[in-house]
Amino acid sequence: MRECVDPIEVWLGGELICSSDHSWQVLETSHPPTFYLPRDAFAAGSLEPARGMSVCEFKGQARYLSVVGGERREDHAAWFYPFPSPGFRMLADHLAVYAGRMDRCTVAGVEVIPQPGNFYGGWIIPSVVGPFKGDPGTLGW
Repeated sequence: MRECVDPIEVWLGGELICSSDHSWQVLETSHPPTFYLPRDAFAAGSLEPARGMSVCEFKGQARYLSVVGGERREDHAAWFYPFPSPGFRMLADHLAVYAGRMDRCTVAGVEVIPQPGNFYGGWIIPSVVGPFKGDPGTLGW
């Protein structure tokens, strides 16, 4: 995990719903980075609680959020760790979004490519080279 000071933007429904020059970048084996953005960088009303949870063996129990922008709503399109595990405490008050469910996400002005698959939330950026999990046949890596 590393602190990232590149400017990041998230767009949904034709609206800029998040802009921040601070995030946490988490790299997991065979994944592009996942960017965790400060909750207070999101526009008022763009995040709504969603049902469900999942567990990461490293980061802890995740909760989900629906993301709203313009006339568009994406259910369960963001997640966060309300009480992250000790090694990930800096993720408190930060959340990640599925880039493929947004209009677009950019890092340092470059549009990211969403990690393939419906489960993974990585953002493919030019500085990190694959192959990455998510494509057919990569589940067992």
